[in-house]
Amino acid sequence: MIVVMKEGATPADVEQVVALLKGRGLGVHVSEGAERTVVGIIGPKEKVLELPIESLPSVEKVVPVSYPFKLASRAFHPSDTKIQVGDHVVGGDELTIIAGPCSVESREQILEIARFVRQAGGHMLRGGAFKPRSSPYSFQGLGETGLKYLAEAREATGLPVVSEVMDVESLPLMLQYVDVLQIGARNMQNFPLLKAVGKANKPVLLKRGLSATIEEWLMSAEYILAGGNSQVILCERGIRTFETYTRNTLDLNAVPVVQHLSHLPVIVDPSHGVGKWRYVPAMSRAAVAAGAHGLIVEIHPNPAEALSDGQQSLTLEHFAAMVEDVRRVFQATRASGEVAYAQPR
Repeated sequence: MIVVMKEGATPADVEQVVALLKGRGLGVHVSEGAERTVVGIIGPKEKVLELPIESLPSVEKVVPVSYPFKLASRAFHPSDTKIQVGDHVVGGDELTIIAGPCSVESREQILEIARFVRQAGGHMLRGGAFKPRSSPYSFQGLGETGLKYLAEAREATGLPVVSEVMDVESLPLMLQYVDVLQIGARNMQNFPLLKAVGKANKPVLLKRGLSATIEEWLMSAEYILAGGNSQVILCERGIRTFETYTRNTLDLNAVPVVQHLSHLPVIVDPSHGVGKWRYVPAMSRAAVAAGAHGLIVEIHPNPAEALSDGQQSLTLEHFAAMVEDVRRVFQATRASGEVAYAQPR
C-alpha cells in the first residue's frame, strides 16, 4: 500500500506518517515527487488498515498497490527514475551506450577498446573479470587482474566501468573497482546477492533471467530496492524459447511493458539476445525504437580470436556504424513523440 500526501505537505507531516507506520513495525520508503510525496508501506495490509492514517490532515489518500513489486511500481514512484553514472544520466534525455568485450583478456585489449568506445560516443565500458561459463573448461576471466585493467582503462578514458559480480563473497572486491554492478541472468534470483547489492551505494544493472517472467524480474529488482539501493537499471537480454537459429529470443515486448509497470530505466542487450553479430545492429535499432533507454553490446578488435562470445561480438568498425544508426532512430522516435510511457491503470 502507499500513502499519497497532499500537495504542500511539509517534511514534518511526512515524518508524522513515517513515525506512525514504523511504530507498528512496518517498513517505509519515501518518494518525493515534483508535486507530491508518496510513502510506500512494506508489511501486512491488516496492520495498515488498523491505523488512522487517512484521518491525518496532510494525507490525501491510502492506495492499495495490486502488484507484488511495490517499490519498483509506478504506483509508488510515478515519475521515471534517472540514475547518475559519472557524468552521464541513465534514463534521461540521452541514449545510453555501454560497450566492451565479453571478457577482459589483456591490458592492451581493454585499453584499445575503451579508447574506441569513447571515440565512438559510448558512455560506459563493460568487461567481464569473473566469467560464469557453461563449461568449466572455458576461459573464466582474469579475476582481480582484469578489474585492475578496467580501472586503468577508466583512468585513461573517463568511462565508468560495468562488470558482473558473481557472488556475495566477491562483492567487496568489486566495489573497489567497478562503477556499476552487473547482476547476470544466472544470478537474477540469487537472493543473498540481491540483498547484498541492495546495501551497496552503487548502481546495479539487473539482467533478466534466462526463463524469467517480467514479474519475476521486477520482484528481483524489488529485493535491491527494499535493501535501500534505488539505483537499479533493468536489462532485457533475451529469454529461452524453442527457437534455435538465435542464441535466445530477444523479448522487445518487455521494454514497453516494463516502462508501463515500473519507473526504473530499462536497457537492452542485443548481443546475448540473438547471439550472432550480424543480427545485433538490427535488434539494436528495434530496441531503441521500442523505447529502450540504452544498449549494452559486446565488441572486440578481432572477434574470431576472442576468448569468449566472439560469435556475437561486433568489430570496432561495425560498432561505430551501429552507434550512428541507433542515434538517428532515437532522435526520430523521440522527436515525433512515437514513444510514450503509459501510466498503469
